[in-house]
Amino acid sequence: MRMLSTFLQEGLILSLLAAKKAGEAILAVYEGDIDVTYKVDKTPLTLADERAHTIIGNQLSTKALKQIPVLSEEGKHTTYDKRERWEYFWLVDPLDGTKEFIKRRGEFTVNIALIHKNSPVLGVVFVPARGFLYFAAQGIGSYKLESADILGQFFSVKERSRKGSTPLEGIVDFAKRLPGEGRFMDRHKLTIVGSRSHATKGLADFVQRVKEKDGEVEFIPAGSALKFGLIAEGSAHIYPRFGPTMEWDTAAGQCVVEQSGGAVLRLSDKMPLEYNKRDLHNPDFICVGKHSGDLDYIFS
Repeated sequence: MRMLSTFLQEGLILSLLAAKKAGEAILAVYEGDIDVTYKVDKTPLTLADERAHTIIGNQLSTKALKQIPVLSEEGKHTTYDKRERWEYFWLVDPLDGTKEFIKRRGEFTVNIALIHKNSPVLGVVFVPARGFLYFAAQGIGSYKLESADILGQFFSVKERSRKGSTPLEGIVDFAKRLPGEGRFMDRHKLTIVGSRSHATKGLADFVQRVKEKDGEVEFIPAGSALKFGLIAEGSAHIYPRFGPTMEWDTAAGQCVVEQSGGAVLRLSDKMPLEYNKRDLHNPDFICVGKHSGDLDYIFS
């Protein structure tokens, strides 16, 4: 493992545990009756969103990093005149993909990112219904942990003593480094992953344009920030997004993709998405993986 600052080590451990605990609470609701209410913007809200928000907030406000502010989709949003002075802050979506959650498709995630000066430097994307998670941070790269259930063993005193390593070193050793050689599909068959619940004409037009330029194209529908994980691990080449997303929808996934060698770029100017803007909406963007090849034409 490359040198990682104590600050980011503590942050990554906190966010991994927070995501796991939030995911457990989400699954408890998922396995019962799901009552749905609607927010002012007409997006759905469930008890799982609220419980996950509370758990993550409590977890991130403990220990040495409690001074770092939290901006969560389900929390009270700090005004820009205050948050523009933040050097670091947590950016959280306690339950990304609420529509997938309600429809019991399993494609919902817990997203936790640490933002430093407008860029994500740490990200965790947990997929509770499938049990795996992605995590990344500047200094260590990007990883996939196939079973989040093993996290607990790395925090027991007995296990640390036996292995002589820190919890994070143990987790990194157990996880799979992304992107990983040999995992990628034939470049001659381009694979696009796109939103399952937010299909738009822009997405349909994009897929058609790529087919005309690149020949055979496979399209994979998926929900939530899971799409970023598919790009980071090499299960898809491109994730285009046309239509509204919020900063908390993308920050953790962007970190996972960037630390795996990919990029999440604004469609308008091919620059990375930025965070803590006055308006928390994202512009249209394209996410590409490390081994996606020369795709400059998609910006034309």
